[in-house]
Amino acid sequence: MDARKERIGEHAAASSLPWAVSTLGPVPADPVTRLEWRRRAASVGAYRELSGYDYPADPIGPEPATGPRSCAPPGTRPWPPSVPSPSQTCAACRTGCCFTYATLTPPKTAWAPPWTGDELRQARTGARDARLTAIRATAEAATARRQGEHEQAIRQQVLAASYQAMHDAYRERETVLATAMADRADWEQATRQQRQLAVAADAELRRRHPAQPWPRLRSAEPEPAAQIQRDRQVLIPGADIEAMTQQARDLVARHREFADKLAERQSLMIPAEDPDLEDLGPAFPAWAEPGSDAILQPPKPDIQPSERTLERTASRDLNMEAAD
Repeated sequence: MDARKERIGEHAAASSLPWAVSTLGPVPADPVTRLEWRRRAASVGAYRELSGYDYPADPIGPEPATGPRSCAPPGTRPWPPSVPSPSQTCAACRTGCCFTYATLTPPKTAWAPPWTGDELRQARTGARDARLTAIRATAEAATARRQGEHEQAIRQQVLAASYQAMHDAYRERETVLATAMADRADWEQATRQQRQLAVAADAELRRRHPAQPWPRLRSAEPEPAAQIQRDRQVLIPGADIEAMTQQARDLVARHREFADKLAERQSLMIPAEDPDLEDLGPAFPAWAEPGSDAILQPPKPDIQPSERTLERTASRDLNMEAAD
């Protein structure tokens, strides 16, 4: 294991891996300082290999959280429970940098699509119930016709048509709400790194200056619909369905705005200092989830063995030839 750690440190120094440089700084030219740099990089790299964390720009990922974390004051919507506690990135930055990240939180969240998970569940449940009721009313209408109860048959047929219209309306709403939830997932993935950094910066500011009355982080996301608003979206037989489609129109308009904003964000690139060179990469790279491979992995073929390992291998080959 020690030999493996040593090879990891040598590979990090030889290739100037982004996760090592972002944590330990550039690879030193001085041999003594370079040796210490390699030793530290070896420890970090060994942890990354054992934990399966392979994000290229971040050394070890966020600190594990023991439970939901909320940085919003009472009466405001809290941050998602998945937001981690401060990382080493903010611990090493300047106070001004932390303040900038913490104060830019509303612009990062203002273009977030609304959370429509509750309404989506309500629409799917309503569509299912309306379909079952329409089937039952149709069967009762057929039974009434066979028994000669024509008025009862007409009432049941009208009721079946009403519930079928409710089913179709719920399905249309479900499509719009599902699109909004897909936009929400895309937004969370696109802004996860920036939101985590804002929360980490806020925590670092409070740690460095505990006496300073820093304002709490606030999210500019649209507030989820209240229960009374969701109750108004429940359809009843004979209801004016056309008058209840305003929410769907608003969500469609929001979807267009979000698609344009996301495309604009993904098109932004980091320019190189030399205008003749290519761009350095996306300005807002998408969050890459850690790999799910096994913790213990075989040695990577692109990492060269250490000099000591080569010497041992050479001496072992010579001893085998002498024995022959």
